Amino acid sequence: MVRQLRVMGICGTYGLDSANGRMLEIVSKLLEEKGIEWVVWNNSQNPLPFVGEDGCWSHPNVKMYKEMAESVDAFVLSSPEYHGTMSGVMKNSLDWLSFDQTTGKIFGLISTLGGQSNTTTLNHMRVVARWIHGITIPEQLVVAKIKNAFDDEGNILDDDLKVRIDKFVNSLVKHTSKLRLSE
Repeated sequence: MVRQLRVMGICGTYGLDSANGRMLEIVSKLLEEKGIEWVVWNNSQNPLPFVGEDGCWSHPNVKMYKEMAESVDAFVLSSPEYHGTMSGVMKNSLDWLSFDQTTGKIFGLISTLGGQSNTTTLNHMRVVARWIHGITIPEQLVVAKIKNAFDDEGNILDDDLKVRIDKFVNSLVKHTSKLRLSE
């Protein structure tokens, strides 16, 4: 029997009650409609220590995080852009991942910005994914002017963005499935 695909969301904000958390939620619903299992790391429930702080190497949340990451076939990273790069929360989350959890796995990248669209954060996340031997999909999501992206119920307002999200999810599933079949 073929195991169900499993994808892990990693949010670049401390809690999931943010625009980045909402983007992960939207992606998760589309993945679940396709029969993909979704898990997400919630730093507000299980905060990761900073890499290098006292006791960090044996911290129980690090162990849980690494076990969750090892159990998945792909990752979706969703980070705000702060001062031209990914958030500190995202960088710390990525710093806790190693080759054991990420080698040859697919990564999908999402960035949100308060202002004009750019890909700086996506490029930085792509570099980190490459360093930990991950494979990023060509489709990526940049959501500029994020404060105007959602209606009062949290739905995406821009129809073009909805189409891009669908393409992103389809690409994530296609590439992860192909990689799994080749194993």
